[in-house]
Amino acid sequence: MAAKSADPNSFRRTWDKDEYAKRAQERADEDTDDLAPAAKKPPVKRELLKRRDYEVDLDSKLHKSIVITKTTPLSQTGGYYCNVCDCTVRDSINFLDHINGKKHQRNLGMSMRVERSTVDQVKKRFEFNKRKKDEQKQKYDLQERLHEVQEEADRVRQARIDRRKEKKKKTEEEEEQETLDPEIAQMMGFGSFGGKKKN
Repeated sequence: MAAKSADPNSFRRTWDKDEYAKRAQERADEDTDDLAPAAKKPPVKRELLKRRDYEVDLDSKLHKSIVITKTTPLSQTGGYYCNVCDCTVRDSINFLDHINGKKHQRNLGMSMRVERSTVDQVKKRFEFNKRKKDEQKQKYDLQERLHEVQEEADRVRQARIDRRKEKKKKTEEEEEQETLDPEIAQMMGFGSFGGKKKN
């Protein structure tokens, strides 16, 4: 421990070097004891990386206000909460990085290694995708498509007719405004705007 030096004018402390050397040796022995059993344990076998079977919800909290106090639980504070790692991430990009990251996958019990596909698995997948594509083509009904095209053509034709009617109505209103009674026009001070010469 620290003790005052024998000289009364000295303000420096003196240390018991033997006691601190003993403590350091004890700490070093404890560290080696902790490391030894871990080295003997076999490594943990983790699952291979698998595809997520749920949809990641990023849109539910958009455009919503939340009152956050000191007593608000971590899961209800602002941002995206990961219940596996018990942490909150502030934005969606970092949240996606987190759930695809090494720490999160390790907490789920998965390694970052992916199962290697065999040739048979790849062929089966190609066949499955080909069958799926053929089914979609069969679902494509010709009569239904023709009906949709006919409806679209009818809508275009009706819109064209409506535009013509509006244009015709506008021209009629303009002509109606231009034609004034000649007596009223002369009283107002203007006769005709063009064509005739005054004598």
